[in-house]
Amino acid sequence: MGNSGIKQHIETAQKTGVLKLSQGKLNEFPPGFKQLENSLRTLDISDNKFVVLPNEISRFMQLKHLNLSKNKLAKLPDCIGALTKLETLNASSNNLSALPRTLSNLIHLKQVNLSDNHIKDFPLMFCGLKHLDVLDLSRNEIVFIPSEVSGLNTTELNLNQNQISQISPQIADCPRLRTLRLEENCLQLSSIPPRILLDSKISNLAVDGNLFETKQLSDINGYEAYMERFTAVKKKMF
Repeated sequence: MGNSGIKQHIETAQKTGVLKLSQGKLNEFPPGFKQLENSLRTLDISDNKFVVLPNEISRFMQLKHLNLSKNKLAKLPDCIGALTKLETLNASSNNLSALPRTLSNLIHLKQVNLSDNHIKDFPLMFCGLKHLDVLDLSRNEIVFIPSEVSGLNTTELNLNQNQISQISPQIADCPRLRTLRLEENCLQLSSIPPRILLDSKISNLAVDGNLFETKQLSDINGYEAYMERFTAVKKKMF
């Protein structure tokens, strides 16, 4: 994308509040970008060559939707916590191994996609965010779900294709969690806390591709209670 094309996109964004600069081979914000500080609501810089997200991102206080996917980001700056109106964050397919604690300031987040990175520790900074519905952490390197996860308010948590071998029983205390995806991890049958089946709100537990056969779930205490929730949800869908 040439400078004239970028300039045209920025002029349009001044009117629409939407700027899409994907697939542009960019590694820094273009000239004229600062003009959008007070008007930009959606920014898509996916599929570029950003290694670092410039600190100027914190000036775009009106942002609601930020797409950083398919870049080469090794970290997100602490100042991203200034984007307090953000509702969706997509930083999938980068090189992230850790996340800034300031993400806990983003109290309006509804959907977060961090799939296909190198995250090793469960990102507890998302716990306590009241409006967060979906958290996608698939295709990372997480090995353990800690007890603090009980503060997570999501309805769906995707942990497919990690290296998880241990799950804290406290995950059953997540107040809104309905769908838990744990496919293709390193779980033994004994690693599944019975509380998930017995007294959680989880009605869709996906565990294919672990170190046991899915049908063996029926051997765990609480399986019948889980199946009642599962069946009730299916009936509502049809």
